[in-house]
Amino acid sequence: MTKAGTRRSAGPDGPWPVVRVLRDRDAGLYLAGVVVSGFGTSALWLAAGVWVKDLTGSDGLAALCVLAMWAPTLAGPALGTLADRVRRRPLLIATGLLMACLLLTLFAVDSRDTLWLLFAVLLVYGAAGVVHDAAESALVAAAVAPGLLGDFNGLRTTANEGMKLVAPLAGAGLYAAYGGPGVALLDAVTFVLATGVYAALRVREAPPERPTASRRRRTAEGARYLRGHPGLRPLVLAGGVTMLCAGVNGATVYAVVDALGHSPAYAGALYAVQGAGSVAVGLLAGPAIRRLGGRRFAAAGIALFGVAVAARAAPYDAVALASGAAIGAGLPTVLIAALTAVQHETPGPLLGRVSATATSLVFTPNVLGLAAGAALVEPTGPRLLLPAVGAVLLGTAAVLAPARSATEGPTPSAA
Repeated sequence: MTKAGTRRSAGPDGPWPVVRVLRDRDAGLYLAGVVVSGFGTSALWLAAGVWVKDLTGSDGLAALCVLAMWAPTLAGPALGTLADRVRRRPLLIATGLLMACLLLTLFAVDSRDTLWLLFAVLLVYGAAGVVHDAAESALVAAAVAPGLLGDFNGLRTTANEGMKLVAPLAGAGLYAAYGGPGVALLDAVTFVLATGVYAALRVREAPPERPTASRRRRTAEGARYLRGHPGLRPLVLAGGVTMLCAGVNGATVYAVVDALGHSPAYAGALYAVQGAGSVAVGLLAGPAIRRLGGRRFAAAGIALFGVAVAARAAPYDAVALASGAAIGAGLPTVLIAALTAVQHETPGPLLGRVSATATSLVFTPNVLGLAAGAALVEPTGPRLLLPAVGAVLLGTAAVLAPARSATEGPTPSAA
């Protein structure tokens, strides 16, 4: 897959790489698509649980909404194979239109008896998201100059986290006014708009080669490539451990709020400062990766995350808010570094499978961490649990931190 036959160089225009990303037509369109679709997804993420809670009164069923959207990541290697079997841009367009149509069926959900439809749509939503992310990662690697991939992925994080700051409030307001169908319609519209963005991309794709291996062998190729690559393997493993710890940390948020003596609503302030930290680090990611290399950038962020998680055990508002911002800044670093490394180091025909497999290996532990944190937070309490999690993170950072290895290679320049 190439853009006008080859990947373009970053070009000399503009003194800052972030400015160059924003000035690049296709990169700008990609980011616009991320903002639009991220707004709708974040709004639905909140509204779905509230919708189920209103119809059933069950906290357990409401929590299943999150599980339904996350569960398809377990099938990431198989779903990523689809992104390597067809051209990526038409796949993104088809996926967006499919989800826009499916979301409209949620107008039929009006009682407990029709909730199965909501869960079915959320399950397909999650699967479509895995395919979408794999195809988008491969298409971005072909369309964006190699030296700007870190900047692009950082800006993508900034856009996603920025949407998480505003979209849930918009979704809650829309739900209060028009109910769940109103939020579903909003999300459907954002899918259509994002589809228009992808249709406007100027990307030339060669037809994928006809597969010669069996389906099972093709599905396993992504995992084999990651396992055998000395540069990608440690980043993906560190990402999985980090997200496991992030899940445990996330399960303690209300215990932390209780220790501070606030009502549960105070968790919103902690999430807000965390989002602000993630927005900030996204803007700095590209230059930091070029200066430090992906592994050391990720290790520094994991170490910051570990210190911040341990500090949350101290029952002081100022510490809680400062550690929340530090968590937001530290947590995304390994995700940005791993994605950028996958895009740099993976051949185009394999990129969909490798990207989806890496996503599964990194994010699946988050669900396990949430379950472990929920089980441990009451018997141990945050004063014991959070420092222990911080120690695991600091150990992970220490293992990942050694100087940039020869296998990682130099980070492409944006100049």
